[in-house]
Amino acid sequence: MQFDAEGRERVVSYQSRQMKPAEKNYPVHDKELLAMRYALIKFRVYLLGEQTFAVYTDHASLRTAMKNPHLSQRMARWLSFFAEYNFVVHYKPGKNNILADALSRRPDYDPRRLTRHQDIPDDDDDDDDCATCVTWASTPQCRARSAAASANC
Repeated sequence: MQFDAEGRERVVSYQSRQMKPAEKNYPVHDKELLAMRYALIKFRVYLLGEQTFAVYTDHASLRTAMKNPHLSQRMARWLSFFAEYNFVVHYKPGKNNILADALSRRPDYDPRRLTRHQDIPDDDDDDDDCATCVTWASTPQCRARSAAASANC
């Protein structure tokens, strides 16, 4: 978040990723810290330095979890990583922190209703636009661009 000229909060970027199978078994506060760690890594170049920044969470126990004297090895590693940054953790209740979970709380999103690739009808044989795309994708120019783009990732 950053503030615009009129003092309103503006989202700089949304980031997300799927949890690995082992991460899905983490306790809730570890999952919250995992998300915080992911964000710090993604925005590292902007966040390292003298300037203090705020981390807002809807998980109240994060403020105290980092001060717990009985840490797991994972928590100890993460706290060592967090020590590189100059931030303050603020609690913001979920009902007031709408933007943070906007993508995961969409009322129209239902993973059970997602269309799987194999469920899409294969009627592209009669579609001129699709045929043009398939033809272009098989050209050497397209393959070269794709290879160059992959090399830059």
